[in-house]
Amino acid sequence: MRFEVTEADLATTLGTGDVPVLATSRLVTWMEATTVQAAAPFLEAGQTSVGTAVRIKHRRATPLGGSVDITAEPSAPAAGRLTFSLQAFDDSGEPVGAGEIDRAIVDREPFLRRVTSNAADRASAD
Repeated sequence: MRFEVTEADLATTLGTGDVPVLATSRLVTWMEATTVQAAAPFLEAGQTSVGTAVRIKHRRATPLGGSVDITAEPSAPAAGRLTFSLQAFDDSGEPVGAGEIDRAIVDREPFLRRVTSNAADRASAD
């Protein structure tokens, strides 16, 4: 997937740094979005995937107006889990970041019921 660095993506805008370059947190968000798309072929009707672990290195600054291309290569699914190896390159072909993201495959409705029920339990305990 290709992403363009806008003002909203900068470390200065997000409060994660004081230089106007792509924020690491935004790079991680883009990498997660890439894995959501890459996980789709592994899902059956009624399923979705949720992120469970992120291991990323942000290696190079990308300025406002730059672009980042991200690829995600899945390993073989194992017990309802997927691990993606990620690579990110800027528009000059230089590596921006790399790492792995794990996603769990879940049944959407039971997952949402469980989350909603847990939130209601916490609210009633307060």
